[in-house]
Amino acid sequence: MRKLVYGMNLSLDGYIATPDDDLGWSEPSDELFEWWLEREQAISLFLYGRKLWDTMSSHWPTGDQQPGATPAQVAFARNWRDTPKVVFSSTVGDVGWNTRVVTGDAVEEITRLKAGDGGPMRVGGPALAAAAMRAGLVDEYEIVTHPVLLGGGAPFFTALDSWVKLDLVETRTFPGGVTLARYETRTPPVVP
Repeated sequence: MRKLVYGMNLSLDGYIATPDDDLGWSEPSDELFEWWLEREQAISLFLYGRKLWDTMSSHWPTGDQQPGATPAQVAFARNWRDTPKVVFSSTVGDVGWNTRVVTGDAVEEITRLKAGDGGPMRVGGPALAAAAMRAGLVDEYEIVTHPVLLGGGAPFFTALDSWVKLDLVETRTFPGGVTLARYETRTPPVVP
């Protein structure tokens, strides 16, 4: 069974984007960007909702060709292009860069992918991640909190039907007061 990871940059008040979908409030340091690169290189399949797909596909296909691109940004762009991706959307048309579109039931497809062979998958975008969380499919949360309050927008977490107990597996502080808390979903004990 494949692991499903959900992680993004978020504000101290729990939002990943402003009400107008602006992601520009986060200013990752080189150290944080390199951490994200390392994490992304360990992923074998990216799962995107439409909004995050629009953001990623508007920059990363040519991110390595941008003036002033750092070595980490060059490596990130190449990894992004090479890693297989699935976009869940009924409105996205043509896609490139090793990507396919799924228009059907996202939870059904993520469940199918998770049950298969292969390396870890990353779910991106709050609406798609919310569906995966409610279905109990997320195995790991990477919460990278920036010291900024947005006051509203797209929340990282969604309302759930029941509690999800987590185990803290890593913490780290990055320049600028950014903190990482990485959690794994606690597996219920096996009852004999």
